[in-house]
Amino acid sequence: MKDWVADYITKQKAALDAIPADAVARLVEKLRQAHREDRQIFVFGNGGSAANASHFATDLGKGASDKLGKRFRVLSLNDNVSWLTALGNDYAYADVFAGQLQNYGRPGDLALTLSVSGNSPNCVKAIEWANANGLHTIALVGAKRGRLAEIAQDVVVIPDTHYGRVEDAHMGICHLLCYAFIEQVELTPT
Repeated sequence: MKDWVADYITKQKAALDAIPADAVARLVEKLRQAHREDRQIFVFGNGGSAANASHFATDLGKGASDKLGKRFRVLSLNDNVSWLTALGNDYAYADVFAGQLQNYGRPGDLALTLSVSGNSPNCVKAIEWANANGLHTIALVGAKRGRLAEIAQDVVVIPDTHYGRVEDAHMGICHLLCYAFIEQVELTPT
């Protein structure tokens, strides 16, 4: 067991080391622009990625916003269970995120999805809708890349297929995006 744990930790460090700093810095700038322009930021995913989306919305909407004077307008599309289940039941599970974006999304807003496979049908459909309607689209994916890596405007790939390691790296990226505003004085208003 000790060897397995050590091997897992080594592979987790490799996944974290693979986070592209330049791509994350570009996403920080996209968030900064969205904040400056009072744009809405939508985040969503399935399973562990749904939990990461909710966690990210909390950290950006609270912690990062506390330093800025004006709050980020961020919403996890995973968090309204009655709406999710109504869309899934009445239409299809593939519509649970795009259906919400149809109500809220406006040109210039941001849609950020997290998907290890890059092929989650509900995430793909939402990003397709967002692209067609003038939102800026971002996908955090794993090594398989999937359809999301082909259609999102900004893509960050973690070169691993292990769900736990990729989800951990994605959460690391989400924390980087938030702590850029919490810890970097040059990003806060003067």
